[in-house]
Amino acid sequence: MKSLSFRKELIGVQEELLRFAYKLTTDREEANDLLQETSLKALDNEDKYMPDTNFKGWMYTIMRNIFINNYRKVVRDQTFVDQTDNLYHLNLSQDSGFDSTEKAYDLKEMRKVINSLPKEYRVPFAMHVSGFKYREIADKLDLPLGTVKSRIFFTRQKLQKELKDFR
Repeated sequence: MKSLSFRKELIGVQEELLRFAYKLTTDREEANDLLQETSLKALDNEDKYMPDTNFKGWMYTIMRNIFINNYRKVVRDQTFVDQTDNLYHLNLSQDSGFDSTEKAYDLKEMRKVINSLPKEYRVPFAMHVSGFKYREIADKLDLPLGTVKSRIFFTRQKLQKELKDFR
């Protein structure tokens, strides 16, 4: 009997959950997929639901957590780590059209200073400049977060010191 009442409650909140899924995803197909995934997860975990708790709140929490986990997975899958020995992909110039020869010279000097650094400083800094977050860099390089932050900070200080005459 418990299972029957659980399924009735699940069917009763489907419309509200679909609206919530649409607010999260802003896409009808993704909202339907999220609703289906949430319903399946709820059915799989029916034994963990306590009858005296707020069923609708429990369902919203499941849906929100699935959405967040899916979002994190998408971000993680889109993250690129250059694992070539000489950081070929990170060292490719993203914009080859310089506004002036002065900027080109400054960029050349910056690269010269960065490339003179030991690899343990150069790699995290190059990743950070490429848009990676500290946590992503730490995870990809298997380093503590504090180590990554201090190495990037050290590299910035070194750049400022070495390039102070080029301003």
